[in-house]
Amino acid sequence: MEPTREVHATLVDLLDRIFDKGVVIQADIIISVAGIPLIGVNLRAALAGMETMLEYGLLKDWDASSRAWETEHRKGQVVPLEEGEEVVLKVFGSFYYSEGIYTAWRSGWLYLTHNRIFLYHQDFRELLFEARIEAIRALKVRIERNFTGKNREILYLLLEGERIARLAVLNTEELKGKIEEIMKMRNLSLDETTILDEYEERATNFLRNGERVKCKGRMWHLVRDRSILGDTWKAGHLYLTNERLCWWYQFERRVLFDVPIGAINASVEEIRDLSAVLKHKQVLDVIYSNNGSKKVASFSGKETNEWQAALNKAVAKHDSGEIEEEKESCPQCGEEHLEEMLLKNGCPGCGWRSPRLKKEIAQVLRV
Repeated sequence: MEPTREVHATLVDLLDRIFDKGVVIQADIIISVAGIPLIGVNLRAALAGMETMLEYGLLKDWDASSRAWETEHRKGQVVPLEEGEEVVLKVFGSFYYSEGIYTAWRSGWLYLTHNRIFLYHQDFRELLFEARIEAIRALKVRIERNFTGKNREILYLLLEGERIARLAVLNTEELKGKIEEIMKMRNLSLDETTILDEYEERATNFLRNGERVKCKGRMWHLVRDRSILGDTWKAGHLYLTNERLCWWYQFERRVLFDVPIGAINASVEEIRDLSAVLKHKQVLDVIYSNNGSKKVASFSGKETNEWQAALNKAVAKHDSGEIEEEKESCPQCGEEHLEEMLLKNGCPGCGWRSPRLKKEIAQVLRV
């Protein structure tokens, strides 16, 4: 490489020179403090494209070793298929991981075969999600709003063990249809998709047998704290069931507020400041009785007026002793029975039992 000098050179010219012919940097640097030399640097460096480097005999060993590693690495990026397993559908997708306090959408290639559905991250050779086809008990497509405020379709899978998996792909209906085709071909039956409504992902952690969610939504809650942090607004999810009002804190994965409907006295909606930054927000104050004293729980979010109306209706029904005679068709035989009876005891006609009831019976038998 023979050094050359350009009087007028742009950034494009510099990059072109680096990739084409290369650039040699030679510098002697002395760092002094108060006129006393402390550090000396003798710098010699060559910058060039790899083709130019190899042409002049530089970095040959490193280039050969890196290419060998990459070749071996790519050989290892083989999809972990079982013997005789064939891919029916391959799409790029995401799986909602929510174990412990860590929750996030994890992306990779989603594979659907006649035996299972799994999400594989090829770069890290990691199986992010896997479910056997025979373990799928129900599936449903729901519309959810992502962090950008746009709606997108999410495929919910109800699996054995009361597990719920949330998958996001570009064509959700195609994936759902392929799963149904495979299950039909293998003579596997699905529960009615309406059953999946009973299994809201967070609600499965605290709902009791026969308890039904009437209203749910993302709401901020003013958590009372006697520590140095004081009272703090925290994000979570508010639920109104046929028995109680409760607030689920996703970060700790537990219920932090739980009050029976009979203990609720009133609710008040108003606009007020949550902090120095969050101003003029809708706030719903729920007044309830606790050990003979009156307490107030504050929630903030959208449509607090609808929450107030739902609470007032629930409290009025409870105070009047009105019993909801809601009927529901049995997913197995189609006969109509009281919804509460179906959920608590199963169908008296064909013996069908809800997945939640089966789980509770299995727990009792294990004890």
